[in-house]
This record gives sequence, structure tokens and C-alpha cells, in this order.
Amino acid sequence: MLILIALVYLILACSAIWMALFPAGRQFAGQLASAVGRWRLPRLRLPSLQQPRRWWQHLRQAIVRHRWLCAAAAVVVLVPTLLAIGLSHPGMLPGFETSQAAPDAQIAALLEGEQLMPPAPLPPLAFTTAEVTLVRPMLVDASRNWQMLDAQFRQRLLLAFKIMKEKHGYEMALLEGYRSPARQNLLARMGSNVTNARAFQSWHQYGLAADCAFWRDGKLVISEKDPWAMRGYQLYGDVAEALGLTWGGRWTMMDFGHTELRVKGVMHP
Repeated sequence: MLILIALVYLILACSAIWMALFPAGRQFAGQLASAVGRWRLPRLRLPSLQQPRRWWQHLRQAIVRHRWLCAAAAVVVLVPTLLAIGLSHPGMLPGFETSQAAPDAQIAALLEGEQLMPPAPLPPLAFTTAEVTLVRPMLVDASRNWQMLDAQFRQRLLLAFKIMKEKHGYEMALLEGYRSPARQNLLARMGSNVTNARAFQSWHQYGLAADCAFWRDGKLVISEKDPWAMRGYQLYGDVAEALGLTWGGRWTMMDFGHTELRVKGVMHP
């Protein structure tokens, strides 16, 4: 999106400079304004290019005569454009920063070891309680199929679950893993309080993201307003980042239960 805006800006800026500096451009602008004033668009007479050598001489003379103005215009046009292209991440939404934490060496060794198995699925009624539907609408229809997750991401997430239970005493629960493009767009239409990401703007569509919460006393605990859950989310974020995952709790739009594995070349270069 930023690249598209930058290209539109470049085209408009170059057109404005052409109309401001060159007689042919001013003539064209006058004809266009006159046509718009009459609410019709006649055939506009563009400058003839039958004599390219003479045209190039006029162009060169105009650039030399207005060299400082041209230099300033080039800076105005190119700097914002190059910044927009350089800082953009196609497919990604603003406010979702990447974690730079490197995986812990001990945990990296564990990832090379045993292949963990997914836990038993929770009863469907657990996803229909008042608390759950208030915080996460339409969760009952979400996919919790571990096999639809990327194999590498699945093992890191299962290891996070294991560490959270054995080290911190929190039993984790998968709320949603893979998400189809149609479901992503459906959730996006529900408003920014649900998600800002549309189809293929989320790692869920690639099986590289999951939303998780806690299982306590036979109930799902999702809301961070619960101090026990909030402490759990912070511990979960630390564990996830140690495993090389990106944790949504550090984003501008905080999503404490969300983790993702950003694989180069999947969504953006």
C-alpha cells in the first residue's frame, strides 16, 4: 500500500513540476482547466514530438535555467518516495513490530530433540461461554487443528505450552490456529476491535500464527483484566520470544495471546 501511495505521489509531483516549469505543460494545464470548466473533455493538443532533438534542447535549457529549482524539486519528489519504499513491508500492517530476540541456546537444542504431540482437544462448549464470546466473537468456528499449522511453528508453540506448564504452572489452550482468507475478511469486517488484517495480511493464513489463552478450573481464561491471566501472558511472551517467535503483546495494538513465526519470503521479502 505504501508503495502504491509513493508511486501516485511521484506521478502527481512530476506532473506538477512539468506544468510549472515548461510552457507545454502550462498550455496543457490551461486546456485541461478550460475543459473541466465546460464539463467536457475535448481533444487536448499535446506538444509535438516530431523534432526530438529540438525538444531535448529546450528541455536541457529549461533545466539549466532552473537548476536550483529542479534540484529542490528532485529532493521533494525522491526522498519521500524512497523512504516509503524502503520502510514498507508489503502485506504487513503498521504497528506490528518484529521481535528481535534470539532463541535461547538451550531451547534451540530442545527444538532439535523430541517431537512434541498436541494436547487433547478441549470440549466445544468451552468456546461458547459468555466471557469467551465477549472477548473473542465467533471463536466457536475457529480452526484448532494442530496439523494445519506449519511444522516448525507447531513444535515451537508446543514447547512454549510445555514450558508454561512445567515451569510456570499455566496450562495453555489453543484458541485459533490456521485461518482461511474468507474467515480473515469476515473478522476484519467486524471492526478494528477484532482485527485490522484482511486476507493474506495475517500469518494465520500461512499456518504460522496462533491465538492462545489459559485453561483454569475447567474454563478458558482469556481476558487480560484477570491479574492471573495478565501475569501468564507476560510469561508466555517471554517464553515465545525465547523460542524465536514474535509476540503480539509488544505491538502498538497489543494482542497478548497471539504468537507467530515470521518466515522470510512467505509474506514479504
